[in-house]
Amino acid sequence: MIQEHVLPTYGRAPITVAKGEGSYLFDTEGRRYVDFCAGIATCSLGHCHPAVVAAVSKQAGELMHCSNLYNIPQQEELAQLIVEKAIGIPGRVFFCNSGAEANDGIIKVARRFGHRRPQADGSPRYEVITFNKSFHGRTLGSMAATGQTKIQVEFDPLLVGFKYVDFNDLEALRAAVSEVTCGIMLEAVQGEGGVNPATPEFLRGVAELCKEKDLLLMIDEVQCGYGRTGAMMGWQAVCPEVKPDLVSCAKGIGGGFPMGCFWVSNRAMDAAGTELSSIMGPGSHGSTFGGTPLACATALTVVSEIVKQQLAERAAKLGEYIKTTVEGWGLPCVETVRGLGLLRGVGLRKGAFSVPEGNTPAGYVNSLCMQAGLLACPAGPDTLRLIPALNVPEEVLEEGLAILKTVLEGLV
Repeated sequence: MIQEHVLPTYGRAPITVAKGEGSYLFDTEGRRYVDFCAGIATCSLGHCHPAVVAAVSKQAGELMHCSNLYNIPQQEELAQLIVEKAIGIPGRVFFCNSGAEANDGIIKVARRFGHRRPQADGSPRYEVITFNKSFHGRTLGSMAATGQTKIQVEFDPLLVGFKYVDFNDLEALRAAVSEVTCGIMLEAVQGEGGVNPATPEFLRGVAELCKEKDLLLMIDEVQCGYGRTGAMMGWQAVCPEVKPDLVSCAKGIGGGFPMGCFWVSNRAMDAAGTELSSIMGPGSHGSTFGGTPLACATALTVVSEIVKQQLAERAAKLGEYIKTTVEGWGLPCVETVRGLGLLRGVGLRKGAFSVPEGNTPAGYVNSLCMQAGLLACPAGPDTLRLIPALNVPEEVLEEGLAILKTVLEGLV
């Protein structure tokens, strides 16, 4: 049994997955599930996409790993694709293995920036403002950046230098900025916190505040990026004219293969024209397994497919279809459908149905969906998250929505 030798850090569902095929998963009993979880927004192209399988197989037969002490051509090719087709702003990329690592990386860049652009008395700036209900990871650094106390319990003392304010509240954010603040870190859509999108006015205001106060605009695209929200990057779906300074990525970039990265702008940060990306020189950061030939070859294929197949645009259309369909059912248990693209949250109305003791409404509905053959995942206590693959066939999307409708109609 997996519980005997594996730490119980996950509340695992009572199924054992055996294989995947497109937008379906199969358990060891042979039962098929419609997958609207996609590895929590990770399997961008579904399971076992032929192009991804071929890329992994080919690169594994040539070179899987070598040290970052040497040039790795796959890194440069992937970084160019990210800069030109995903971010769209000149900059440089560091490769790692996960979203938490990527967020730790941009926090380090912000702190170094705070030393290079210090307070008037020469003291470094170090504080990063983040938002309530945010989620940035579970390492000590990314956990401290997360505005959810439930994940921080008994891990104190936390890394100092973070302040949390309410999301989409520009006045509260402005009031929170102090002489030690060096950056503002946010998700374009708060995935784990309930699928809460930033408003265009808020994101635009944050960008203006960063320019006014000489702060770094730090955008966490771990769950929102690579077509998920209907644009290549989540901030582009919300307010495309905004130009961030730092962007963290993971999940969808690897299509299921462990991959993360962060991007640093080349914009000038002082009168001498020093590029922001230049402050992270040799010895400032590293990763043994970040950016291996195998990881980069895989991610290059995934991102290329997303661009070539225009899956971001497709996600925008399918996401609107999900929203109008679910809201169109007129069910009393559904309060709203939030989100962008194929990152959608079905907000469940409190008190509309009974929930077994020890369950949350979202957790309970999620378990019923699983029993009926649909895999989704909660996003907070009252939101069921729907995050299918970007290339989910329309007939499979309809199949999954039909299961969801039956489950919601059965709630009492």
